Amino acid sequence: STLIQYIVLPSLKKDGVSVYYVSRTSNTDGVDSFLDKVDEVSTEPIPESWRSEVTFSTPALYIYTSGTTGLPKAATINHHRLWYGTGLSTMSGFRADDVIYTTLPLYHSSALMIGLHGCILAGATLALRTKFSASQFWDDCRKYNVTVIQYIGELLRYLCNTPPKPNDRDHKVRMALGNGLRGDVWKEFVKRFGDIHVYEFYASTEGNIGFMNYPRKIGAVGRANYLQRKVITYELIKYDVEKDEPVRDGNGYCIKVPKGEVGLLICKITQLTPFNGYAGGKTQTEKKKLRDVFKKGDLYFNTGDLLMIDHDNFVYFHDRVGDTFRWKGENVATTEVADIVGLVDFVQEVNIYGVPVPGHEGRIGMASIKMKENHEFDGKKLFRHIADYLPSYARPRFLRIQDTIEITGTFKHRKVTLMEEGFNPTVIKDALYFLDDTAKTYIPMTEDIYKAINDNTLKI
Repeated sequence: STLIQYIVLPSLKKDGVSVYYVSRTSNTDGVDSFLDKVDEVSTEPIPESWRSEVTFSTPALYIYTSGTTGLPKAATINHHRLWYGTGLSTMSGFRADDVIYTTLPLYHSSALMIGLHGCILAGATLALRTKFSASQFWDDCRKYNVTVIQYIGELLRYLCNTPPKPNDRDHKVRMALGNGLRGDVWKEFVKRFGDIHVYEFYASTEGNIGFMNYPRKIGAVGRANYLQRKVITYELIKYDVEKDEPVRDGNGYCIKVPKGEVGLLICKITQLTPFNGYAGGKTQTEKKKLRDVFKKGDLYFNTGDLLMIDHDNFVYFHDRVGDTFRWKGENVATTEVADIVGLVDFVQEVNIYGVPVPGHEGRIGMASIKMKENHEFDGKKLFRHIADYLPSYARPRFLRIQDTIEITGTFKHRKVTLMEEGFNPTVIKDALYFLDDTAKTYIPMTEDIYKAINDNTLKI
């Protein structure tokens, strides 16, 4: 409250912004209470005259993007976008007799647009928990007769990491709806907790394109279908990770990738698929637009996501453009590396990122690992595993073991600070390891090794 009162509040007052606590009383000057006023509100519908000027293009709310690789931006969500996002609940099959359980913060688009507004649309019930708890999750589901759960990012993996219980399948949950679910976690989740229909989808808060994995193929984020192609113009195009820009041909136009190859997802900005941009300036909004893509004057939204469409039209998420890095002339997808490293028996959680190395182009792979309880780090076992499943350029050369891996409020790994700290043993106080190809193991990182790498006397 001190931060609000002396730093935030004066700025908000200057801009004429009213501030409320979600409570029935307030002891802070300049901040009013909210719930006591809600108690006094009439139950009659709001007069139509109050919203006579509200259209599909009118802003409904602002949602901050998660900011995993940079600062969050306030995405403008108009009523058309809100209606479109809410429609995911209908597509997945929300019913009036459903109880939807969400532990996600309501400032996240999935919880607010799909969870809360989806319940209003379906006439269903929403069970809200203040904060996610893996240990209390299924107890809550049983207590409130939950039939649908929402997830994002790592949430379902946290549930799989809890100790098995005899009543793991004792619940009424029939559906899980969300995004960011790894294939191995998907398999383990349904094997352990029962025949729950998992509906994975692809979308972004500010984006104008999305996919739904309605056939529920494990690992896919959706399926490209004929009708969608007829209504929405989108493509996967070649992308230069090193230059951080789309590849263009001799005429200056972007190049489509064939099926089975990874490309940058872009979607044409039209009246049906608009991009409303970000609040507070045009610079960030313009950065997300691609012009003169396939012909002079056309305009597309740059999702910043690398995807792949296979020959059966299933869509797979590959990586974020800001997360993918290039090493020894090859692109390294952090999600793929994380999936492989995460299969080692002593690894509970892993965050993969690239760090710069003096005298070398691109970034080299590094892993931050959280260990499972009662397990010890085994450098030889990890080396054998990644040598079996990853090419040499994609293997994490450096590794640090952390007690906690920092995540955003929406369960996505933070990478910025880790990338800045790099592999410097004088900066990093965590246990730090270096992949030694000669010894075929991970060895403790020393200042001598660090100096040799910086002096370019140690080949990596």
